[in-house]
Amino acid sequence: MNTAPRMLSAVAVALAVAAGATGCATSEDSPAGASAAAANSSRTAAHATEMKGLDRFYHQRLDWGPCKAPALGKTGTQCAKVTVPLDYAAPDGPTLSLTVSRLKATGTDRERRGILQTNPGGPGGHGLGMPAQLRAKMTPRVAAAYDVIGMDTRGLGESSPLDCGLDSLSWFRGAGFDRASFDRVAKKSADEARKCDAKYGDKLAHYSTRNIARDVDVVRGALGERRTSWFGQSYGTYLGAVYAQMFPRKVDRLVLDSAMNPRDYGLPMFQAMGPANEKALDDLARWAAPRDGEYRLGKTPAAVRATVEALVRRSADRPIEIGGDRLDHESLPFVLYFLGTDDFDNAEYARTLRLLVDAAAGRPVEPSQRLKGLLDAMFRTGPQETGTGRDYAATLAILCADTTAPGNAEWYRKAIEEARPKQPVFGPFHNAPMPCGWWKQKPREPRVEIDNALPALQIQATGDTRTTYEQGLGMHRAMRGSKLVTVPVRTHAVFVGYPNACADKAVNDYLLTGELPTGDYTCPRDQRPNNS
Repeated sequence: MNTAPRMLSAVAVALAVAAGATGCATSEDSPAGASAAAANSSRTAAHATEMKGLDRFYHQRLDWGPCKAPALGKTGTQCAKVTVPLDYAAPDGPTLSLTVSRLKATGTDRERRGILQTNPGGPGGHGLGMPAQLRAKMTPRVAAAYDVIGMDTRGLGESSPLDCGLDSLSWFRGAGFDRASFDRVAKKSADEARKCDAKYGDKLAHYSTRNIARDVDVVRGALGERRTSWFGQSYGTYLGAVYAQMFPRKVDRLVLDSAMNPRDYGLPMFQAMGPANEKALDDLARWAAPRDGEYRLGKTPAAVRATVEALVRRSADRPIEIGGDRLDHESLPFVLYFLGTDDFDNAEYARTLRLLVDAAAGRPVEPSQRLKGLLDAMFRTGPQETGTGRDYAATLAILCADTTAPGNAEWYRKAIEEARPKQPVFGPFHNAPMPCGWWKQKPREPRVEIDNALPALQIQATGDTRTTYEQGLGMHRAMRGSKLVTVPVRTHAVFVGYPNACADKAVNDYLLTGELPTGDYTCPRDQRPNNS
C-alpha cells in the first residue's frame, strides 16, 4: 500500500464534492481557513445535490430491538438495520444492509448531549460491542450525556458480510527464512486477491474508508442528529479523521485513541510495526532476565532475546507441536506479536515463551488459556481485530479499496532481507507480501488528505506496537487543532484497554465539557503489580 496517484472518475469527483470530501476543510466547515463566499455557495449547492440523491437514506426509520448476540443483550445494547447505497455515486443502485448498535444515554433529555459514534479498529473490527466497552469507562455524567453508537462496517460481521472463502489469517504469517517459505506466502497473497475478485469483481471498489465515512454520516442523519461526536481507536482514528475532513460541520467532539499517521495508512503502517515489536521483545527481555530463576529464558537481556530468536529459527526446521497445532517460522511470530502488545502481559509473555521452549524440546506441555486463544486465532477463528476468515475478506476489501501495494513479489523479498538484520523476529512478518498488490480493483477515489484544525483529543501510548508513537505524532500534525495526551506505557487502545486514571480523566472531561487541554501533556504511569 503506497501513496501512488490513483485514477478518479468524473462521477467520483462530483460525488466527492457533493459529500464534502474535499482535500481540505474550508472556512464554513472548519474554524481554520479564510472565508470564501464563492466556495461557500458552491458547497451549499453541492450539499443540496447530495441530499436530493440520498434523502431516502438519511431519513430512513430505524427499528431498534434485541441484538443477534445474546451477550450484547445482557449489556442493554440494542441493534437496528440501516440501508446505505453500495455506490454513493449511484444511490438508486444496489444497497447494503448495515447493523448498528446503541446504548442509550442514562440521563434526562436535559442532560443528554447527543450521539457518540465509535469504531474499534481493524479495519475489520467488529463494532457492535464497542458501546458497552466505552460505557464501562465513562463517568456517570458522561454516560448520561451520550447515546453510544456502534457499527459493523460494510462487508463485515452483520453488515452484508463479504466472504471470499479465505483461510483465516493467511496474510498474518511471516515469510520465513528460505525461498520456498517466501514463495508460499507470496502465492497465498496473490491467490487471496484472485479469490475475492472472482467472487465480487468491481463491487470490491466500494468498500473504501471514504464510503464507510459516508455510511457514518447516513447513520447520523437516520438518528435525527445534526452533529455527532466520535470515539475511534486504531483504524477508528483514521476513519474518524476522514469523517471529520469530509463532514467537518457535522463533528461535535472527536476522540482519537492510538492514532496512525494518515499519510502512512496502508503498507507503511504495517512495516512500522516491525521495529516497534522488536523493541517490545527487548523490553520483555529486560524484564525477564532478572527473573531467570522463574522463567529460565536467560540471565541477561541478550540471552533472553537469543532464546526467542533461536526458537523461531528452530521452528523452521521442526515445527513446535503444542495443543494439537504446529507452530512454525511462519506462524510463531504471530503469537509473539500478540503477546507483546501490552506491558501488563510481561508475565504471560514469559510464561508462554517457557511453554514454547519446552514444547520445542519435546517436553509434554499444556497450553495456557491465553495460548489456546492465540492458537485458535491463528488456525481456526482469527483474532479480534480481523475476526474469522470471512471477516478477513472485509479487512482486505477496505485496505485495498483505500490503498495500493507493490504487486511484485521480489519487492517484498528485498524489503524482508533489508529489515531482517535489525528485525530478526518480526521483519519477515511485517514485510510479508500484501494481497492488495494483486488486487484487481484499484482505488476509485484518492486518499482523503487529513489537514484541518478541528478540535480533537488524541491519546497515544509511547510503546504502542500497532500504531506507534511516531505514527501518532503524524496524526497530531495533520489534525492541527488536536491536543495530545501521551501515556508512557506499552499498550494499544488506551482508554478501553489500559488502566490509567490520567488518560481516563482526559477523555471523560473532554466528552463532558468539550474543553481541550491548554497544551499537550504526559500522564504519569499508574502503579502496577510487579509484572510490568
